[in-house]
Amino acid sequence: MTTVGVEEEFHLVDRHTRQLTPGAASVLELLPPQGFTAESKATIVETNSDPHTALDSLRDDLVRSRTLVTRAAARRDLVPMAAGTAPLARVEDATTTPGTRYAEIDRAFARLADEMFVCGLHVHVGVEDRDVAAAACAWISPWVPTLLALSAGSPYWLGTDTGFASWRTILWRRLPTAGPMPPCRSASDYDAMVSSLIDSGVISDRGMVYQDMRLSAHVPTLELRVCDSIADIDGVLLAAALFRALVRHGTNAVLAGHEPPSTPEPLLRGATWRAARSGLEGDLIDPGTLQRARARAVVQRLVAHVADELRWYEDWDRVTHTVAGVLRTGSWARKQRAVGRRRGLPAVVDLLTDKTTAFGPSYPTPEHATDAA
Repeated sequence: MTTVGVEEEFHLVDRHTRQLTPGAASVLELLPPQGFTAESKATIVETNSDPHTALDSLRDDLVRSRTLVTRAAARRDLVPMAAGTAPLARVEDATTTPGTRYAEIDRAFARLADEMFVCGLHVHVGVEDRDVAAAACAWISPWVPTLLALSAGSPYWLGTDTGFASWRTILWRRLPTAGPMPPCRSASDYDAMVSSLIDSGVISDRGMVYQDMRLSAHVPTLELRVCDSIADIDGVLLAAALFRALVRHGTNAVLAGHEPPSTPEPLLRGATWRAARSGLEGDLIDPGTLQRARARAVVQRLVAHVADELRWYEDWDRVTHTVAGVLRTGSWARKQRAVGRRRGLPAVVDLLTDKTTAFGPSYPTPEHATDAA
């Protein structure tokens, strides 16, 4: 059974003002060194799960790490918040974490680095053969924008509504190595591409490759990087299950010698922009037809596309149940706006922090509805 693990990035907000706050160092000193780390901004804490073969054990891992972060943050009068962007934030509060590498990022990206206080969910799927994994990305890439749409939860930026479901994606797209992973026939093709970026001086190390999907530089995995941080754990598990299924589908296609789909890069970029713009509340680009289609139909097509793989991993019931709930309630961008219009941005922060730190089912079955209320 192929392993899957996740990295979650959390904003830290003041529990009284709900403002983004640079308290990562003080929180991390209360946490174990294994599985918890700083990010480039002092307002963000990252957690790293172990690799798991079953989603139930991955869920237990995420509950544990979120619980530890929540307790440590509370001792500093802070609360962790999983979302692509923080609704209440100021650029001057997002100070850079000390360290040579982060200083280099600031130097390389100038003003862009100042605004990189965004949080993402990264999914790692274990791969046995990097050559096969690199070639499989041609099958996976057309579906990556759909995974973004399912995670879209960053409509607010510096206290205003951007009109986008994932403003984090738009901010990230300004970096020189962001965007779709280019087609590669082998791992050596991919490594050569990365080396050329470093040799040219565009970036200084492999960690600065910010593509939507990439071969990991430090572990034997294929890594999905396009998703916003997701407040509810069920949403995180959905992204993990769908990406793992896509990886299996793609690698099986490579091993079978099938001809890969040829999706023009401008259309992949456009599909990602479309997903960032409207999330689940508008049209997406259907990878099968390369035409616009309602988000509901594209998500359902994705689930059908990897149905065999989901059943192989015994994830079918969980995924279909969660997808039904997501399509019924809408994206996290929609949920944030519904609260923001009625009660203001402090209430949006409360919505996100409450869900980040509570672990009941997000889309309960009837017998669990009372427990989750």
